[in-house]
Amino acid sequence: MRSEIRIGCGAGFWGDSAEGPKQLVESGEIDYLVLDYLAEITMSLLARARAKDPNAGYATDFPSVVAGLAPKLKAQGIKVVTNAGGVNPQACQLAIEEKLREKGIALKVAIVTGDDLLERAAEFADTREMFSGAAMPTKLWSMNAYLGAFPVAAALAGGADIVLTGRCVDSAVVLGALIHEFGWKADEFDKLSAGSLAGHVVECGAQATGGISTDWEAVAGDWDRMGFPIAVCRPDGSFIATKPANTGGRVVPETVAEQIVYEIGDPAAYLLPDVTCDWREVQLRQVGENRVEVTGAKGRAPTAHYKVSATWQDGFRTTGTMMIGGVDAVRKAEAVAAAILKRTRRLLAARGLADYTRTDVEVLGSEANWGANARRRDAREVILKLAVQHADKNALEIFGREFIPPATAMAQGITGFSGGRPSPTPLVRLFSCLVPKDRVPVQVDGVDWTAPVVGYGDGRAPAPAPVTETVLPGGPSRSVPLIALAYGRSGDKGDAGNIGVLARRPEFLPVLRAQLTAAAVKAYFAHFAQGAVERYELPGLGGFNFLLHEALGGGGMASLRYDPQGKMLAQILMDFPVTVPEDWVTRGWVKA
Repeated sequence: MRSEIRIGCGAGFWGDSAEGPKQLVESGEIDYLVLDYLAEITMSLLARARAKDPNAGYATDFPSVVAGLAPKLKAQGIKVVTNAGGVNPQACQLAIEEKLREKGIALKVAIVTGDDLLERAAEFADTREMFSGAAMPTKLWSMNAYLGAFPVAAALAGGADIVLTGRCVDSAVVLGALIHEFGWKADEFDKLSAGSLAGHVVECGAQATGGISTDWEAVAGDWDRMGFPIAVCRPDGSFIATKPANTGGRVVPETVAEQIVYEIGDPAAYLLPDVTCDWREVQLRQVGENRVEVTGAKGRAPTAHYKVSATWQDGFRTTGTMMIGGVDAVRKAEAVAAAILKRTRRLLAARGLADYTRTDVEVLGSEANWGANARRRDAREVILKLAVQHADKNALEIFGREFIPPATAMAQGITGFSGGRPSPTPLVRLFSCLVPKDRVPVQVDGVDWTAPVVGYGDGRAPAPAPVTETVLPGGPSRSVPLIALAYGRSGDKGDAGNIGVLARRPEFLPVLRAQLTAAAVKAYFAHFAQGAVERYELPGLGGFNFLLHEALGGGGMASLRYDPQGKMLAQILMDFPVTVPEDWVTRGWVKA
């Protein structure tokens, strides 16, 4: 057994920089190259592509990427694990093998299958949506189970140099390599949780090396040469987050912590196929320049179910944008949007068509996403975004034709119709459900593999430890924005917004705990948060994770908003006013 395994992630999504894999391989600092390509919308698009062409349905650029790197992969003994197989790992495998033959390089390519349940959808017709309880739609675009890491480990044990999966949890591409290298067993839950955390940290590429960090100015000078992340993993589960030498970025506890809280929901019960993770007591320690040691992950038994994500079409959508400038630009934009909707509704009714299913208006530049906390009604140039949904594509053709005429019929200062006349596209919704693992057989190419036997848990989080309340400091005080006291990151969990908030100093935690309550966050996001808001403690990292239910307008593919995945929510919350002792300013803890 090796004392450490170095795993670099060269892609955080399909469309990430092609320089990532090249940078990591040429650095000579990795043993494994992993690439994460898939998201729910990607799966639905790949399924549609396969329906038109049986040789499609995978990340089509991956075969060229791996072929270009093949000589160095072979020479350095670097193995590759990726979910680039999409909904057609077999076709992806054939494409890679053909390119490798052309180069005369022998690398064994193995695939993991079994996640694609679309042809078996009727077997699960009685399954209910795991959040809303809704019935399964009758016609699905895609249906895939999130598989775990043990099939990946089996493929590597079978001699694979390149492992292709369909849908698996993002972290499985890392955990599978660690299970194979370190011989971790299915009931070593703390190690499986730690390996999953390593995967979680690196799975989004440069987000772990300073990308999209709150303190952006500390990294901005390196944005043109960002380093991709490397996890240097040990047999006990601890690891060091780092990046290749002579690359840009910033790997410090703050940037790693931001990535840890990204889209994790309840940190005491982050559910994965192989383990129920508890990351509440994770500790970070700077151990060198751009080297952060990560320890403290705990784990419990996984549940008996796979999470399954299905996608389906719910009519059509159209989004149009235009620039509007001048005095009263915000009010003009609002009036233009109202007039377009009024006019097109009249035209729809005249043709016997129903009203829009949904509409969404955002005047970008007026701080529309800040709701009641917006301050820029005086903006002199704005972008009007108007999105509509309808069951009938013909209705949206009418909307598209009527979106441009305001340039001569309505407000002065209209310009910049990005993309021209807006066209209808399918509106795709996500249906998430749970399916028993024993009903999802998984196959590993060329390996007689069976899933390890392990006792299952219920996935419930343990009762939170009591928090010792600290007497809040008294005396003179002043109000400061949250960003002066904390940093954070946000994303989505379906239709829920996920916001991690981490204190800059331990002394700030009692004040944040007292003022940044779930109720206060719900009130601050009253324009978005239609459901409950939950707050979870993160004692190890010194902060909180907030889950805002029903806050994304349907979430992801189904949302009509410009920020459908809640990427901006943390930045909005960073302006939340917090009352602090004047003494903190005097000490230099907080900037005035």
